[in-house]
Amino acid sequence: MSVRTLPLLFLNLGGEMLYILDQRLRAQNIPGDKARKVLNDIISTMFNRKFMEELFKPQELYSKKALRTVYDRLAHASIMRLNQASMDKLYDLMTMAFKYQVLLCPRPKDVLLVTFNHLDAIKGFIQDSPTLLHQVDETFQQLTEIYGGFSAGEFQLIRQTLLIFFQDLHIRVSIFLKDKVQNSNGRFVLPVSGPLPWGTKVPGLIRTFNNKGEEVRKVEFKHGGSYVAAPKEGSFELYGDRVLKLGTNMYSVNRPVETHMSGASENLAAQTQESIAPNPLAKEELNLLARLIGGMEIKKPSGPEPGFRLNLFTTDEEEEQAALTRPEELFYEVINIQATQDQQTNEELARIMGEFEILDQPRRSASKGDDLLAMMDELQLC
Repeated sequence: MSVRTLPLLFLNLGGEMLYILDQRLRAQNIPGDKARKVLNDIISTMFNRKFMEELFKPQELYSKKALRTVYDRLAHASIMRLNQASMDKLYDLMTMAFKYQVLLCPRPKDVLLVTFNHLDAIKGFIQDSPTLLHQVDETFQQLTEIYGGFSAGEFQLIRQTLLIFFQDLHIRVSIFLKDKVQNSNGRFVLPVSGPLPWGTKVPGLIRTFNNKGEEVRKVEFKHGGSYVAAPKEGSFELYGDRVLKLGTNMYSVNRPVETHMSGASENLAAQTQESIAPNPLAKEELNLLARLIGGMEIKKPSGPEPGFRLNLFTTDEEEEQAALTRPEELFYEVINIQATQDQQTNEELARIMGEFEILDQPRRSASKGDDLLAMMDELQLC
């Protein structure tokens, strides 16, 4: 498991979330000023400098439930509201889109180009906000500094970590089904033809060399595919042609998108159902993560800018039906996050922190629970 995977997972899923929300805002004819405010508020929260600093520290991936809680808070960082069924669909679309992109990456290193495609598109949403553009560019520089010198083996470990995270998710998405890149059981169809990774020659030739390095024989074989050599490598600079199209906005053409749980996923969800009453430390983990992503209390919209509800389905009836038919095991527990706490709660949190305190130990060697509590300790006074 790579401890450098979390930033790539978070940024790519966040990019997919913004694509989907932008498409739905346009589909529901939300006024332009409101739509821009929603996207700007979410991007501002997503690229918060303090959050980015914590995100880029070496650490294991969060659990699926904890990560889902982070995106739930992120989606509600503005005047827009989603009900449970729409939030479920949003998260399903995000995860399946990025899973498909990771599977199709020609080289493990290309997951970085996928991330840059998402960042490029995000900057397109905020062209009128120099401050937000600067925040995104700062994140780009962090990605370049950290991952620029990684070896192929390190990127392969990151790719494996991402695939392990996604391996049990087999949710059918209408776009993928219509394009025949996904089977009815929710598993993706990987092509045996197409563009090759940069630096790779078209297969079909075996060359044999002697101990002096001299070529002594050539043997051709039929590879059974239709391959095309990559014309050039994608740019890893701040501005440039990424060449790779994975990670670009597949919702730029208005297409209805539906999601359905496959039978295998439903059975797996039933087998891996988490406790309805999680232990206090698990609840604290979710609270800490939610506070970390913005440190803000989500309040009901009031005043001159009333909030509005966004529907990820075509009609309200479809949304209601989805809520009724969704497997009970997949309902995510909603945990209320309080920005202000009474003295008793603060004392209890301090006691928990004290129990997990490790002196004279580097953070990297601590457990994830220790890391999260340490993060909260540092941000408590911010």
